Amino acid sequence: METKWLEDFVSLAETRSFSRSAQLRHVTQPAFSRRIQSLEAWAGTDLVDRSSYPTRLTPAGETLYDQSLEVLQALQSTRAMLRGHTTAAQDVVEFAVPHTLAFTFFPAWVSELREKFGPVKSRLIALNVHDAVMRLVEGSCDLLIAYHHPSQPYQLDADRYEMVSLGEEIVAPYSKPDADGNPMFCLPGKLGQPLPYLGYAPGAYLGQMVELILKQADAPIHFDRVYETDMAEGLKAMALEGHGVAFLPHSAVKKDLRAKKLVSALPAHMKGLQITMEVRAYRERLALRETGRGLSAAQRAHTRAPKGSAQALWDYLHAQGSMPA
Repeated sequence: METKWLEDFVSLAETRSFSRSAQLRHVTQPAFSRRIQSLEAWAGTDLVDRSSYPTRLTPAGETLYDQSLEVLQALQSTRAMLRGHTTAAQDVVEFAVPHTLAFTFFPAWVSELREKFGPVKSRLIALNVHDAVMRLVEGSCDLLIAYHHPSQPYQLDADRYEMVSLGEEIVAPYSKPDADGNPMFCLPGKLGQPLPYLGYAPGAYLGQMVELILKQADAPIHFDRVYETDMAEGLKAMALEGHGVAFLPHSAVKKDLRAKKLVSALPAHMKGLQITMEVRAYRERLALRETGRGLSAAQRAHTRAPKGSAQALWDYLHAQGSMPA
């Protein structure tokens, strides 16, 4: 039995809606339903009365709901005590950051932060986008730093979470240059001679951004996908070796552009084959963390006590409003 099953079940008991709870738990509804079924299999009995609408619990489900709240609260209290020996004592700010931002944006951002804000002790937790968001939802980090684009918004409740913009990031196509300094592979390619394409693996957030770029192209783009990975740094390494065209964040390639190890893969007459995303920091609203007012029982189990450095940093970021990437 996994604790996330209990968290799912508590959410379902409180929302009385599979679809709403799936949204709050950042999973698809089929996946959420399977997790509830797994919990029922573990319990050996039905926990949800599926003959009624809206959803309601069976007597066994009501019993498990009460016990689940106690179990989750006890686990959260224990985790808080354990962290009190290390993180809280050191006042370390914990960041949950998707892999690409962890390698590209974050190091330079922290350097600038230390120059303008002052010394800050930090712990970076690099994850895929989904797990990074869940770190925030589950109260396992102080701040989430993530990309934002209107076409792929995160379903974070604005009443529970607040955000501040840290800057912008541009994703565009790049290639290794030839001996004359021109791109080895230049868009758009030809029907009979497609360009070797270094792409993101299915499901990667930046891959979804690239798909949006290509859909908006004025002319057909001819690619032959020869390599894929989840991480922009992996694509950049292949592009540097001359294996093909890769769409990369500017923060990942700015040093390579200055050194002329990479160049734009766009000819002068082609415009618009890029996308601008916002880089945002998110945290749980302070008033909710202090009072728990307006939160469900499951959400209260995941509230995270604010730390001095994390609060001071947020106050600084909020006052700045926006910082350059």
